[in-house]
Amino acid sequence: MKSEYILCASIHFDNGKSYLFQPSNIKTGIVLNGHRHGCIFQQWAFFNTDVLKLDVAGRQNIGFYEKEQGFLTNANRFVDRKEAAKIAFAAGQIQKEIQTLYSEDLY
Repeated sequence: MKSEYILCASIHFDNGKSYLFQPSNIKTGIVLNGHRHGCIFQQWAFFNTDVLKLDVAGRQNIGFYEKEQGFLTNANRFVDRKEAAKIAFAAGQIQKEIQTLYSEDLY
């Protein structure tokens, strides 16, 4: 099997409820994915037209609490920015070691 690598940007929103088809290490909440973290917020706003604000208060108003921004791996794991940086370097997705990964570092 090929080593673990980063697939895309992800944000874990945790409202304390369990959902099907989430990354294997996520027990509650939902993980949304996109090309960049900003794309995820735009998609979220599109499907929540009753809450036009993208700010934290607007998301919390409908019960979505952003727990963490991170990345989804090919092993179906949600990882934070620090672990993602290590994975991306080991997989050859980035050329130098960094402490925190941003989607702009990948593409």
